[in-house]
Amino acid sequence: MTLSTLSIDQHRQQFPALANKAYFNYGGQGTMPTSAITAMQQAHEYMQQAGPFSSEVNQWVTRESQQMRQAIASELGVPASTITLTEDVTVGCNIALWGIEWQAGDHLLLSDCEHPGVVATAAEISRRFGVEVSTCPLMATLNQGDPVAVIAEHLRPTTRLLVISHVLWNTGQVLPLPEIMQVCHTAQPQPVRVLVDAAQSVGMLPLDLDAWDVDFYAFTGHKWLCGPAGVGGLYVAAQVRDQLHPTFIGWRSITKTATGQPTGWQPDGSRYEVATSDYALYPALRAAMATHQAWGSATERYQQILKLSGYLWKRLNDLTFVTCLRMAPPESGLVSFQIGDHSPKQHEQLVQFLERQGFLLRTILDPTCVRACVHYFTTEAEIEQLIQTMQKFGEDL
Repeated sequence: MTLSTLSIDQHRQQFPALANKAYFNYGGQGTMPTSAITAMQQAHEYMQQAGPFSSEVNQWVTRESQQMRQAIASELGVPASTITLTEDVTVGCNIALWGIEWQAGDHLLLSDCEHPGVVATAAEISRRFGVEVSTCPLMATLNQGDPVAVIAEHLRPTTRLLVISHVLWNTGQVLPLPEIMQVCHTAQPQPVRVLVDAAQSVGMLPLDLDAWDVDFYAFTGHKWLCGPAGVGGLYVAAQVRDQLHPTFIGWRSITKTATGQPTGWQPDGSRYEVATSDYALYPALRAAMATHQAWGSATERYQQILKLSGYLWKRLNDLTFVTCLRMAPPESGLVSFQIGDHSPKQHEQLVQFLERQGFLLRTILDPTCVRACVHYFTTEAEIEQLIQTMQKFGEDL
């Protein structure tokens, strides 16, 4: 056994969910390390013993919130003052989408690979405010074509906002954010702001949002960061903060007088926060992040993900009944593929068969496919076991 294999095997012991299954669903929800589970339990116990509502606990909540913002900011390469703590990606996207002062005739541009929650929000904004919504065909650029050029072609003089995903959740394609920001910010007659759905990028890709000139970046802690469900965030660049107005408002959003009367918005990202949250999730997410950092840097983890997703992609291509969506090795940990007649029914049958054998994957409907996700601590042995089990299923096709 090599040293690197030994290190991975030891590292995997910190993730109890890996003890009884081969897990390939990190794009849906990550497997929490024991340190995160313990931190969450200890935080709940502390709050009950010291409060749960007391000056001591309130001071603890303030410290935990500050430390959570700082930890996320370090991961994203931005100042902590730009971070809003939320529950998940969808909440972050809604803050950005509803915070713009939309006018009838404005244009909102989406890619054709956005999550249904974002698509539905855009449709409701269109209904309420008379905003024109359209999509640009980024799915077609998976194997050929330039996504930046496609986006540029679909911008209009009236475009106010572009909504895209950093890593497309259905195909695994990684979009070139710096180039997209450049095209949008230099658009005429007005700069186009960009909201990035970062559900599949935070915890997978090395990030430097400040250098990339990103406007809005909505993310979660429960996928690739392997934290608890219920805590995420939104990055709002300092230079666009005053252009994005709070929609939901609570005591965390505002500044107050000594008697508690509201005087204005918080000067940082907390202006988009509302009220009470499950604060025990904050130390849990930080513990999960620390577990990843103990193995290697963000760049090292990403390179390991690429190594493993490339290996999975190669082995899937060895199966005669499988067609991978990507014609070249993956750019991310998401590997999407089709089987047999490419029907949703066959894909669902495969996923159900694999789950009965202890392999967790998922189906996607647009495009219809099966999605497997590998993390840096996935093993080649797991991948080989998956391929062998899929081969048994393929014998009956």
